[in-house]
Amino acid sequence: MGRVGFVWHPAYLDHEMGPGHPESPDRLHAILSHLDSSGTRARLTAIEPYEAPREWLTRIHDASYLADLERRVPARGYARLDPDTALSPGSFRAAVLAAGGAMAAVDAILAGQVDQAFCAVRPPGHHAEAGRAMGFCLINNVAVAVRYIQHRYGMARVLIVDWDVHHGNGTQHAFEDDDSVLFFSTHQFPHYPGTGASTETGRGKGKGYTINVPLAAGQGDEAYQKVFETVLVPAAETFRPQFVLISAGFDAHRDDPLGGMRLTEDGYAALTHIVMQIAHHHASGRVLSCLEGGYHLPALARSVERHLLALLDS
Repeated sequence: MGRVGFVWHPAYLDHEMGPGHPESPDRLHAILSHLDSSGTRARLTAIEPYEAPREWLTRIHDASYLADLERRVPARGYARLDPDTALSPGSFRAAVLAAGGAMAAVDAILAGQVDQAFCAVRPPGHHAEAGRAMGFCLINNVAVAVRYIQHRYGMARVLIVDWDVHHGNGTQHAFEDDDSVLFFSTHQFPHYPGTGASTETGRGKGKGYTINVPLAAGQGDEAYQKVFETVLVPAAETFRPQFVLISAGFDAHRDDPLGGMRLTEDGYAALTHIVMQIAHHHASGRVLSCLEGGYHLPALARSVERHLLALLDS
């Protein structure tokens, strides 16, 4: 049985993007309520996040972008960054604590306090570019954690598995010329943000270290598992990651309003088991999972629980 850490903070609820926005505090309320009522949360080890120091954020994001993002936080109401993304008074602190939550989870795993960890953070991060917020994302939590793993703890090879229904353009671009990070993504295609074609495989010394598997709408558990078993597992066998991160979006669920895929809770559990097999084989079981998308609240809560139970049972 794995020891699984759980990161969350009340400040994550202070980020809002306006009435009716799908990426709302209700997402975390749904997850926490479900985990509490089922008793699953009691089986997890609480990890307290901290605000990510600027020196780590700037390994992924431009210092000028972070300064502008902080400057644009409104005293009240909302400041719109693009048609999908906005700031409220608590947004910047929530984003810095989200990135710091991923870093705190890394600390806990590498200190041996837990074996794996799930970060119930918001705002999500995988669309955030070096100098641009987009797609509900402000700071790229997973990307910041990767550089922290590498430069704070000296681990050379890190695998990122992104199963969100949307392609993680920000994460791909952060590492596309880097052969120390293997980025693997399954995503609905064509779909927002329009990136993630199979021909996008990295550049320079990172050529071949980006693996995109674009999928047509309507794919479900069997198709996803086949891709993971036939594409991800052999790639990981060659790469031999020392740490594995999951951009855990749950918006490929069949009930999600923002996607067109057919994954179920069983499917997410199966994908988790495949990733855990990779981690046990190469990375001493080290897995850090960060919440990305997922907008049908009951499906999100159930899927997160099945993901956590798969981690606990690994």
